[in-house]
Amino acid sequence: MERVEADLHEVAARNGSLIVSACGFDSIPAELGFLFNSRQWKPPSAPLSVVAYVNLESDRKIVGNFGTFQSAVLGVANASELQALRRSRPRPAKPKVRGSLIEHDKALGLWVMKLPSADTVVVKRTLAKVTEHPEGLPGADETPEFAEHRKEFWSSIKPAHFGVKISSRSILGLFLWLCTGLFIGILGGFSFGRSLLLKFPELFSIGLFRKTGPTEEEVRSASFKMWFIGRGYSDSARASERGSKPDKEIVTRVSGPEIGYITTPIVLVQCALVLLSQRANLPKGGVYTPGAVFGPTDLQKRLEENGMSFELISTRTLP
Repeated sequence: MERVEADLHEVAARNGSLIVSACGFDSIPAELGFLFNSRQWKPPSAPLSVVAYVNLESDRKIVGNFGTFQSAVLGVANASELQALRRSRPRPAKPKVRGSLIEHDKALGLWVMKLPSADTVVVKRTLAKVTEHPEGLPGADETPEFAEHRKEFWSSIKPAHFGVKISSRSILGLFLWLCTGLFIGILGGFSFGRSLLLKFPELFSIGLFRKTGPTEEEVRSASFKMWFIGRGYSDSARASERGSKPDKEIVTRVSGPEIGYITTPIVLVQCALVLLSQRANLPKGGVYTPGAVFGPTDLQKRLEENGMSFELISTRTLP
């Protein structure tokens, strides 16, 4: 995604071609979920950080598609090229998620662990674009009504540090993800290790992935919840005070059906329909993240009409 942006953004902008990356489970729930959480912080309050907990659930067994596993393996194989690309480009401040490797959130009853995720990078790129364009990206031939709505929408978004963690109701479930990550991280760095990983995905993922993918029953029984834990200040003026700590927390949640075979097609189709039906209100051309393009549109409403939900769970004062 980052290579496409680096190589094609200027060309696409000149030609009027609009390219939007990450229009699947990666990273629409994260993008719209972050924006939804941000809009709950009414002035003068403001978030300092928002952390997303990804929780995959099933009445049977969680099984991922082999393509997802393969992408992770090849991502490790090409990590040096990605790092070189990032070093060659201007870099905005990197979102940081503080805390231990594994933590227990008692309020939500979840064990959570840091997750190297494309979602973090995509949301960071959206926030960088919003910093450059505080009123959002003007549409190619947008109506005055939409232009006003766009400006109002982006004025309600507050930048914050963002990160993603994988979560599970049991520490054993988290252990499976940890082992899978370690196998991919260690073996994915050399060709023989990659051949082992891709030949025996079920073995090296301890059953989380298999070449045949999930059964129809496993797909039907699966779902996801993505919790967004926003912490910040009830009065944004306190953020500049030396030694001040966040005193407010807002928790929101995005949920939906199985992520690969159901949620991703829903998201992809709705993004395409927005592009087709609202092209004049979208940027003329360029390579952008989905949040930067679809944020002010009715994409969230469309997803809610097709099986996903966006909810405000709680607002509380921190001790």
